Amino acid sequence: MNKQQRAEMYSQFLREEGYAPKLDDDGDVTFKYEGGFYLILIDAEDEEFFRLVYPGFWAISDDAERARVERAALLASAQTKVVKIFPVRDDTWAAIEMFCSPPDVFKSVFRRSIGALRAGVQNFIKHMRE
Repeated sequence: MNKQQRAEMYSQFLREEGYAPKLDDDGDVTFKYEGGFYLILIDAEDEEFFRLVYPGFWAISDDAERARVERAALLASAQTKVVKIFPVRDDTWAAIEMFCSPPDVFKSVFRRSIGALRAGVQNFIKHMRE
């Protein structure tokens, strides 16, 4: 299955679940959920790799905040199953990454994955406020 076929598979699933997916300029799938903007980033070379991302949910204003973000990201990532939280330039991203074989297996874990992303972000925010 090539990147375009996987983008259509993800988009079709999201439409069936009540989302309004769109393709971005790179051919990745974007959608909104509970006020947040999410991406399914598609690896053209690895059809079994599934990556669901919540980008840019916490802006980083300076070096002191970056240090706090890095600490909170490590703690939240350690405390939340399958979630990775990390700085990207002057923002903070959360991601779920896994191998799905066959690729449509993502459907069986999508709801749990988006729930885990939200939990990881909440853990991050809790640590940022400490």
